[in-house]
Amino acid sequence: MAYHGSQPSALSTPTSPERNSRGGGLGSYGGYAGIVAPSSGHSPFARPEQFDRPYVTSPEQRSRTQTLEEMYSAPENYLEIEVRDPRTHETGRKMYTDYEVTCRTNIPAFSLKYSTVRRRYSDFEAFRDILERESTRVNIPPLPGKVFTNRFTEEVIETRREGLERFLQIVAGHPLLQTGSRVLGAFLQDPSWTP
Repeated sequence: MAYHGSQPSALSTPTSPERNSRGGGLGSYGGYAGIVAPSSGHSPFARPEQFDRPYVTSPEQRSRTQTLEEMYSAPENYLEIEVRDPRTHETGRKMYTDYEVTCRTNIPAFSLKYSTVRRRYSDFEAFRDILERESTRVNIPPLPGKVFTNRFTEEVIETRREGLERFLQIVAGHPLLQTGSRVLGAFLQDPSWTP
């Protein structure tokens, strides 16, 4: 970093500002990197030297392999959402398809570590509407579109199943929804949930 004059002053700034790696501000900390503390000659806001080095520094750490316990132990936090086993039902003249929603997790926001419920597309629509109303700070992803013709063919059902699974994985994986939504856990884990 180049400074004006021979000695850095108490509030020296760099002669050529540069963008930080996150794309905003000047220097490495949004414009504060050029401020120099009078006693040390270093910026009081600069990162400590240890952050400038790679995470793994010693040769032992670089060459160390994981133990079997580390490789096969459960991750600290996990959340697995699966939508599977579509079943088409016929009630009188009407037909609908429901899907099995399986949730495996150890995240404290969820009351059960393992759960399986069945949901139909209209349940997903109601769930999404509730999420949009209760969480204004989160953009809720869209559901797969409605199908009006040939909606009970295997191809259409499989495409919808994949879209519903993707929707739930995004929604359930969002930290603000995990902690702030009153409906998320119930939709994923309560078999008697109704909108």
